[in-house]
Amino acid sequence: MAAIQPAPASGTIGGMDIRRALPADLPAVSDIYGREAREGHATFDVEPRPMALWEEKLAASGPGEHFLVAEHEGEVIGHAGATSYRPKPAYRHTRESWVYVAPGHQGLGTGRALYDALLTLLADDDVHLVVAGVALPNDASLALHRAVGFEEVGTMREVGRKFDRWIDLVWLQKVLA
Repeated sequence: MAAIQPAPASGTIGGMDIRRALPADLPAVSDIYGREAREGHATFDVEPRPMALWEEKLAASGPGEHFLVAEHEGEVIGHAGATSYRPKPAYRHTRESWVYVAPGHQGLGTGRALYDALLTLLADDDVHLVVAGVALPNDASLALHRAVGFEEVGTMREVGRKFDRWIDLVWLQKVLA
């Protein structure tokens, strides 16, 4: 499997291969995200996304719109990416990122490896700012974002409702260039 180039943080890291997503990866990507939609609050989706949406995301991937996976022993164990923050032209140098890691692989460096590769690619694409939203509570995600250089810039109180409770969302950002 081809490593991402020219991202020095990509390739095989701790037994993981960090690479661009392929069509064959989408069922595993969908499973990881779908579990979080059904059981967690890291996404405000309440149902898994249809496969067609993952196919569209993959088809749209490229410079500035990356879609990466972490693979370990032939299994996709996490995914990350970045998309345009908003469609207005003045936002063209800003991306919104995401990282999801399968249960059993969280806290082992998978998210960090994905983010290191993603941020390197975005910097190479002349992206200026990366933003991320983290639903609370999620100490592990906040720690990951801080570890890769994001800073908290604001909290939206009770912005989402899931599992019969209101959920706050922290916005973080990282300036790349």
